Amino acid sequence: MKNKKPVGLKIINWESTETVSFQRQHIALYGILLIFLTIYLLRLWHLQVLEGSSYRFQSENNRIRIEEISSPRGIIFDRAGVPIVENRPAYHLVIIREDIRDLDGTIRELARLCERNPDDFFATVEANRTTPKFMPLRLASDLDRDCLARIEAQRIRLPGVVIQLEPKREYKWNGTAAHLVGYLSEITEADFKSEKYQGYYPGEDIGKVGVESAFEQYLHGKRGGRQVEVDAVGRRIRLLDEVLPISGRNLWLTLDMDLQRTAESLLEGKTGAIVAVDPRDGSVLAFACSPTFDQEKFIRGLKKDEWNALTKDPSRPLLNRGSGAAYPPGSTYKAFVAIGALKEGAITPTSTFNCPGYLQYGDRKYRCWRDAGHGGVDVERAIIQSCDVFFYNTGLKLGVDKLAQYANMFGLGERTGIGLYGEHPGLIPTSWWKKQATGVPWQRGETISISIGQGFDLVTPLQMAMGYAAVANNGKLWYPYVVKRIEGSTSDEIAEIKPRLKRKIPLEQRYFDLVKKGLTGVVESPGGTAHAIRDPAYQTAGKTGTAQVVGVAQGANRKLLEKLTKAKDKDHAWFVGYAPAGDPEICVAAILEHGGHGASAAAPLVQKVIQAHLKGKTDK
Repeated sequence: MKNKKPVGLKIINWESTETVSFQRQHIALYGILLIFLTIYLLRLWHLQVLEGSSYRFQSENNRIRIEEISSPRGIIFDRAGVPIVENRPAYHLVIIREDIRDLDGTIRELARLCERNPDDFFATVEANRTTPKFMPLRLASDLDRDCLARIEAQRIRLPGVVIQLEPKREYKWNGTAAHLVGYLSEITEADFKSEKYQGYYPGEDIGKVGVESAFEQYLHGKRGGRQVEVDAVGRRIRLLDEVLPISGRNLWLTLDMDLQRTAESLLEGKTGAIVAVDPRDGSVLAFACSPTFDQEKFIRGLKKDEWNALTKDPSRPLLNRGSGAAYPPGSTYKAFVAIGALKEGAITPTSTFNCPGYLQYGDRKYRCWRDAGHGGVDVERAIIQSCDVFFYNTGLKLGVDKLAQYANMFGLGERTGIGLYGEHPGLIPTSWWKKQATGVPWQRGETISISIGQGFDLVTPLQMAMGYAAVANNGKLWYPYVVKRIEGSTSDEIAEIKPRLKRKIPLEQRYFDLVKKGLTGVVESPGGTAHAIRDPAYQTAGKTGTAQVVGVAQGANRKLLEKLTKAKDKDHAWFVGYAPAGDPEICVAAILEHGGHGASAAAPLVQKVIQAHLKGKTDK
């Protein structure tokens, strides 16, 4: 027992041998922890000190967001207060990518709910990849009700998905008065450079033509905005601040929608225009162009193939034939020739010319529309029966420059000043104009053609309506206007648009009286070219016109030629008239492209518009 070592002594010896190794491990562990702590502190210092302001800015912007509030455009009414253009709510699908955990999955789910091609949504995201992720990105516009309901039902599991409400234009009578009212389209980069659109935002709709464009500054309004606090998935927590939008101002037009619809129904299936004005002040009562176009398509957004089809359509539905297209006036021009010739003394009320059916000038025969001729006629009968030979002789006596002088007095050859985009000035030729335009001097034979509204003469239906209105009211040439009142939310923002007189034509009353007597005879006299449209309830005055599109060879059988002529080569049909003849309330100009004769094609349309206005008839 004495020679045995104690057991506890062995344990003490083992601990002493392992101490150094254990201490080394302990130090290594603390060293590693120290390194991690140092890295953590350095990273914390970097985030808090070096990058603190940047991350603080991002954090605040993630928490507080700015939402824009679109302003409703002003409403457009007709003269009786019937809404023509209003606003409706449109719901847009918007995403905030920063709040979306699974972007691909969310987009595919949204495409499924909206029954859209997901590639379209992905293309939108790719096109905006440089846009900050916290900025709203619109994937789809103007959602239908079914799509909207499906998305709303799944919103709780679609963080970062927002339904944006925006007032959208609605054309209550889509296509009716489209060329006068106009349409909206998204603002372009070129528009942004214009001073007119300072303060506008990308994606906004602006008026492109018609009243929508001409009165953009009143209709547009002012956008608002709000500050909202959102949670981590972009859901709104509370409203912090809000600036309400200011609606655009409302417009009351001079247009009579019942009359407008009557005029457009008369043009259905035809190509042309009907313009009706009040000769007492120049207000536009109807402005119908055919064919028309779908205004709502521009609101929805035209695809490239749709736009190409519209612009390449041979019927040119976008062309404003009321004020943006010019035509030879034909015999409707004769009223202005007669007034000028009477004033200049080229003819007197009793002057007569013999009409054998043609005028021989040099080696050419200029034919009258009536092959058998009219015999001896004075100015009144020449207007009533539209004798070409009388006006050939009258025009030669007056000369090209005097013809132009009196046509210009009545507003032909210049813009009317209606203020609509793309108004055509027309053309009333002079000897100086031809020399400048062609380098060739004016020929007297050309005077014969322009004396009956052919040759170089070009006018718009609006010009003719205003010119005849000036005859009807004894020389007051008004500026035509389409807006009679602009009204806002307060009495200070209401403005009445007053009629504006362009000029008083300095001619004696006796010349107006004689020409108006002839114009009344056109309809009321049994021998008048438009006697077929006579209405016993009131007297109508006016003038027929047939404008050649293709020249007729000398000696040709015109009746046979009419039967063989293709539709695109037929004459344009004109009629301009006003009523009641003694105290005019309405003046109407109508043109039918390739319609044939003014008496049979255009005159009945004008009389139906006059009837609808004076007697309230809308039956066609």
